[in-house]
Amino acid sequence: MPDVQSHAEDIHDQFADQMDITVEDVAERLDTLVNEYQVPIDEARRSVTSSYYDEADTDPESMGDANEQREIGSINTAEEWIDITAKVVQLWEPRSDSIAQVGLVGDETGRIKFTSWAKSDLPTLEEGAVYQLGNVVTDEYQGQFSVKLNRTTTIEEVDEEIEVGDNSTEVEGALVDLQSGSGLIKRCPHEDCTRVLQNGRCSEHGEVDGEFDLRVKGVLDNGNEVHEVIFNQEMTEELTGISLDEAKERAMDALDTTVVADDIREKILGQYYRISGPELGRYVLADEFEQLGARTDSEEVLITARSL
Repeated sequence: MPDVQSHAEDIHDQFADQMDITVEDVAERLDTLVNEYQVPIDEARRSVTSSYYDEADTDPESMGDANEQREIGSINTAEEWIDITAKVVQLWEPRSDSIAQVGLVGDETGRIKFTSWAKSDLPTLEEGAVYQLGNVVTDEYQGQFSVKLNRTTTIEEVDEEIEVGDNSTEVEGALVDLQSGSGLIKRCPHEDCTRVLQNGRCSEHGEVDGEFDLRVKGVLDNGNEVHEVIFNQEMTEELTGISLDEAKERAMDALDTTVVADDIREKILGQYYRISGPELGRYVLADEFEQLGARTDSEEVLITARSL
């Protein structure tokens, strides 16, 4: 397993001075994810690296290169340790006792969700204040990135004003394809994990009893540009007229979850839409949408769109 071995050696070198681990220990973790759970090597490396950060007693910044000061609009990768300067835009009521605070922070380039864990025992952030946040780790859910504040995070209020920007965009076109992972899916039920299960397994937590979710991952084509879009459960229900409960009943009746994606495909392919929402990574996350045209055959729509 030469690829796994080389990644294991890199991770070992990163943590060897702080932890009693061997290359074989690291390789075994990577090999389990890659060969048993079929996790891509890059994702497996991020997962193993993150687990070692959690187990280590020292600051991530002391384990290698200093963190990079990043603009929020540039965050497009999970499991990165970074520093940001941001204004607290909005605070929400946490859904779990394990979460101390959750909300939105932003800078001139955009906004991003943040989570502060109760066990980290961090200072409380105040809405409207601006902070220098050191050692935050990036995360991703449904193509939407967030930052997590952990026990190593440093928080310093700064005396400056930030005009928070909006990283939303608007795209139009024909919905010409429904990507894999659309329809009725299951996610890991762990509070700090929302990974989509593959054959009943989470790449981080192994075999779990997943929780159902509903989403659409589609391709929008206007003839000049192609955009990948994601509708979360709420937006998927509005888009398709199919509720999560109805989707679960449909799958149960058919003894097959793929029938839900087939139903969705039948309802929405070939429609023209205007979709607005934040553009994060390769996806536009639908916050609002408007149907612009009547349904036609999806192949005809694609041909027409590309000829415009």
